This record gives sequence, C-alpha cells and structure tokens, in this order.
Amino acid sequence: MQYTIESRPLTGEYTHRAAVEAEPKQTTIEAANADDAISKFLRQRAAELVSLTKPIKGRESIATVKKNEYVFLVRVYAA
Repeated sequence: MQYTIESRPLTGEYTHRAAVEAEPKQTTIEAANADDAISKFLRQRAAELVSLTKPIKGRESIATVKKNEYVFLVRVYAA
C-alpha cells in the first residue's frame, strides 16, 4: 500500500519559532502499514521520532520528527 507523508518544519536552529510560511513537502512510501511508512521515512531522512499520535477514527497519523536542530510536523495517510 502507498502512504503519503507530508512534512512541515516547525522550528529551526536559528529561528526557534514556527515556520508558518513553509510549504509541506510530500513523499510517497510503499509500506504494509502507517507504522512501517513512518519507519522508512525516518531511515531515509536519518531522523529521530519524537512523538507519534495514531487516530482513534480516521486514517491519518501525526508525528513530530527531529533532524539535526530542526523539528518537523509529519502527517501520514494512505495515498
């Protein structure tokens, strides 16, 4: 199954504030489920998972990911 992962920077090394103007970047990943998709995304980006929220209802998971000095909001959903 294909999953779309949207990542949007929240803070950066020099700004330490929300990057409201930043457009989300989309990545499509082939995976068995949303957990596998986020794991592949983290490996590809050499990033660290900070938190993950799975929906009670619906199809979208939300994660916070850190890479170097940047924090990203990540949405994972079936493509």
